[in-house]
Amino acid sequence: MKSFSAIPVFIAVVECGSFSAAGQKLGTSKSAVSKRINQLEHDLGVRLLHRTTRRLSLTEAGEHYYDYARKAFFAACEGEDAITQWQGKPKGMLRVSVPMSFGRLHIAPLVSRFLSEYPDIQLNMTMDDKMVDLVEGGFDIAIRIGDLPDSSLIARRIAPCRSVVCASPEYVERHGTPKTPQDLQQHNCLVYSYFRGGSEWRFSGRNGVVKVLPKGNYQVNNSAAIREALITGLGIGQMPTFIVGPDLADGKLIPLLEGYSLPLHAIYAVFPERKHLPAKVRVFLDFVVKHLGEEQPYWDQY
Repeated sequence: MKSFSAIPVFIAVVECGSFSAAGQKLGTSKSAVSKRINQLEHDLGVRLLHRTTRRLSLTEAGEHYYDYARKAFFAACEGEDAITQWQGKPKGMLRVSVPMSFGRLHIAPLVSRFLSEYPDIQLNMTMDDKMVDLVEGGFDIAIRIGDLPDSSLIARRIAPCRSVVCASPEYVERHGTPKTPQDLQQHNCLVYSYFRGGSEWRFSGRNGVVKVLPKGNYQVNNSAAIREALITGLGIGQMPTFIVGPDLADGKLIPLLEGYSLPLHAIYAVFPERKHLPAKVRVFLDFVVKHLGEEQPYWDQY
């Protein structure tokens, strides 16, 4: 069946919704994807996709073909995964998604050691603080932090993710130390715009849970940028200790409101549910857990 090799391309187009997005996922050009789909339609003798300037949609024939093609594709993937159990060494392209700051600080430093240990693996790592769709993005595994939405993904807990409200000594000297969460209303609070805990900061104290809506003059979608602003004395922030642990240890930042506790989250590795976990995914997961998986990770030892 000469059309069988076009099935992954067709599935990528349907899942991504465009030729250009499918090309990015497959590592090829938009024109190459379009040409492959045109050839598939020619071979089958039917039109599979409606094409407009704004979007693509499946024809009735395309819907039927997609159902069968998807089953065939995933069966082939399962077979490939099963075969990796007999490989002498894990190998192949491994696509990993990690949050920007956590990836730069704690995953990137492990890459050289990991690839030295598994030289037949090619690692393609994407750092992005946005929540990505693993299947649509073609990722084998992702590192995620915080509460996980309900999904068909398998999650393995790696380590706790603790947070702290902090500021620089210079900021506290100029503006004073908040004694209660409500006092934060009188301070310049710096906000991480991708914070999955919601817009409120939640504190647990003797009298129960206290919710504060932080207000300030700086909001940004990158935690490392907030760290820089905190160190320069711009305001107060709620930060994960995997970013500011060393700064707390050397006094660049000081913890505030220590009589109150913040919600405890966790760092997870997530991956699509599969009958056979590919060897390249298994060894990466085991490697990360080995080096980071502790109830008291190294960044909390301040």
